[in-house]
Amino acid sequence: MKILHIETSSKNCSVAISDGEILLCLCEEVSENYKQSESLHTFVEWALEGAEIALKDLDAIALGKGPGSYTGLRIGAASAKGFCYGLKLPLIAVNSLDSMVEAFVNQGFELIVPLIDARRMEVYTAVFDGQSGEMISETEAKILDETSFSDLADKKILFIGDGAKKAQEILNLHHAEFRADIYPSAKGLIKKSVEKYNCNDFEDVAYFEPFYLKDFQGIKKVDRIKKN
Repeated sequence: MKILHIETSSKNCSVAISDGEILLCLCEEVSENYKQSESLHTFVEWALEGAEIALKDLDAIALGKGPGSYTGLRIGAASAKGFCYGLKLPLIAVNSLDSMVEAFVNQGFELIVPLIDARRMEVYTAVFDGQSGEMISETEAKILDETSFSDLADKKILFIGDGAKKAQEILNLHHAEFRADIYPSAKGLIKKSVEKYNCNDFEDVAYFEPFYLKDFQGIKKVDRIKKN
């Protein structure tokens, strides 16, 4: 099956095309300015060209459902649902934390812990088994402090994601390694997406919402109205 994979939950705007578990093409870019709105559809076009297929050849759309950037998730979900409606294709949703883990499975770590930077000392996180790659704790929004993950101090842990930098600065875990240059990627959605496709584990396109985990917190505009 040929699947278009979209991942926009972080600073990495990422699109991939796969044939089963075989990656055909990957287009992605990490930007501090969150360029999903201006880059996503261009990346889809480039990925299709690189894979030498057309939209009509697709069998499903897969989406990194979050957690992550509220705006990024909205853009990704809107695009994925648009493709599903227009092409009459099923929608597959995968936890964005899953997409970060696959490359590090069976690399000698007992546990893999993605950390997506949220705000201040908060991260979105879960714990994965380093051998199977399966999630072994629920996804949560966690406030980091000196005692975070202290119950795992005797484990060999790999912390990955843009939240790993601030974690490294305060955690006292002697067996831990940190990789802050890892972001959710469409490439990392492929294995889980194929598994879900084969099980007919699809989303209801009409009612699907991204996995925000937390309510949106916007910035209040300054009241510029002068009162007499």
